[in-house]
Amino acid sequence: MEKKPLYIRLWKDRWLYLFLLPGLLYFVIYKYFPMWGVLMAFQNYQPHLGIWNSEWVGLKHFERLFSETQFWMLMKNTLYIAFLDLVIFFPITIILALLLNEIRKEMFKRFVQTMVYVPHFLSWVVVVGISYILLSTEGGVINELIASLGGDKVQFLTDVDWFRPLIIIQMVWKDAGWGTIIFLAALAGVNSQLYEAARIDGANRWRLLWHITLPSIRSVIIILLILRLGNFLDLGFEQIFLMLNAMNREVGEVFDTYVYTVGIRQGLFSYSAAVGLFKSVVGLILVIGANQLAKKFGEEGIY
Repeated sequence: MEKKPLYIRLWKDRWLYLFLLPGLLYFVIYKYFPMWGVLMAFQNYQPHLGIWNSEWVGLKHFERLFSETQFWMLMKNTLYIAFLDLVIFFPITIILALLLNEIRKEMFKRFVQTMVYVPHFLSWVVVVGISYILLSTEGGVINELIASLGGDKVQFLTDVDWFRPLIIIQMVWKDAGWGTIIFLAALAGVNSQLYEAARIDGANRWRLLWHITLPSIRSVIIILLILRLGNFLDLGFEQIFLMLNAMNREVGEVFDTYVYTVGIRQGLFSYSAAVGLFKSVVGLILVIGANQLAKKFGEEGIY
């Protein structure tokens, strides 16, 4: 059968492409077009000259980054929080999805899902504000409770030992519920006949979970883990910036807040672009490495 010309096929599915257009525009405008800014990392960028007329300096800004006394502090702090995010936050989303999937009463399940989804729609300003209300030494609910029980108030917001745990707790409370959506969709696609056959053989809920549920969503878990590694050094700016203060900066300063300091406050656009490019390259290397490792163990990977 003769293949129809491209314009005829496009016109036939014009409404589908119309629905696709907003998504394409989003990626073109906010993802692909800003890639031109990467060029600033190799320039001494001057806003009044523009990208094409600014002086090219090669790898000068990268050399400065790696020679900065703050570099290893930034790397250590970023890796520490990113590692906690990977080994605590990511598994919690899986566990929460499995628990939600085990709820049999539909009305109660929807209520619980709504409750764990709602915090995602709060801004980090609100979340950090709630943390200050609860943890402040001056009228904070938790510290007042500790004092009423005869204990000493705890400097949650300024103690360096509490900074990272608080960051992870906030992440879990705000986004763990939202992170279950993809896992719940994968769980909905598990063949119910597998469960029925296993029950006939005498399998209990734990056996069903271990031998059917987890193997069925293993590929989804690995794909999301690989994608998460792409943002390993990208911890987000708002949360950590709002939690930083003079007392905890030595453990809380990360690449994202450093980019704000040198790029926006000091006006070093090219240098901050170099820091951002460094983060992206590390993320790319981690994704490629994790994908190859997944394929080596027989998984599909992301490409």
